[in-house]
Amino acid sequence: MILNRRHFVAAAAAMTVSASSALLGRSTPLARRTPSPLLPPQVPAAVRAADEPPLLAEARAALDAHAPYLGRRDKIGLVDFSLASRERRFYLVDLEGGQIEHMWLVAHGKGSDLTNTGYVQRFSNEPGSNASSRGSYVTATPYYGKHGRSQRLIGLDPDNSAALDRAIVIHGASYVDPAMIDARGRIGRSFGCFAVEDCEVNRVMGALGEGRLLYAGKSA
Repeated sequence: MILNRRHFVAAAAAMTVSASSALLGRSTPLARRTPSPLLPPQVPAAVRAADEPPLLAEARAALDAHAPYLGRRDKIGLVDFSLASRERRFYLVDLEGGQIEHMWLVAHGKGSDLTNTGYVQRFSNEPGSNASSRGSYVTATPYYGKHGRSQRLIGLDPDNSAALDRAIVIHGASYVDPAMIDARGRIGRSFGCFAVEDCEVNRVMGALGEGRLLYAGKSA
């Protein structure tokens, strides 16, 4: 994969403890600094084939491809946008233990589903598109913004290289609510962010932490 140097610079800033401390409580973009790649730990054990989400093989390849910029390789976040928004399509995969630990509802962007079908129709990396982007992200610093406690994401691929500038983050949202599935057959849409249930955002952020891979795509 062709990596975007500009966002590697941002990734380095997000991976340092000093940057994490300085940015808590702010919603402004991360400072650009010279990257300091982290040495990857030992490659984790394979997940049992019967438990594997369809995109896991792609995600594990991305884990290796972006190893210098990932501080932790024991768990990954995986979002399968081929599934409808009513499905729990955000997986936390424990690679060492060989199992899916959690599954959450997650919104996709309005620009990815203009007619509000509940399915992702397209991806975009363009500012102002309000669309979801496919590809590999590294989880960066948490902060408090207009959606409460949130977590920055840095795109590592050409398809999501503008994630930091577009403020594509993990956050909680009232429109991600199981009750909406009963009423409408789908949850609401974001502006491209990985929005989860308000009551689950702390669990999601705590499980992923900083320096882990979040991989998003479509399996079909």
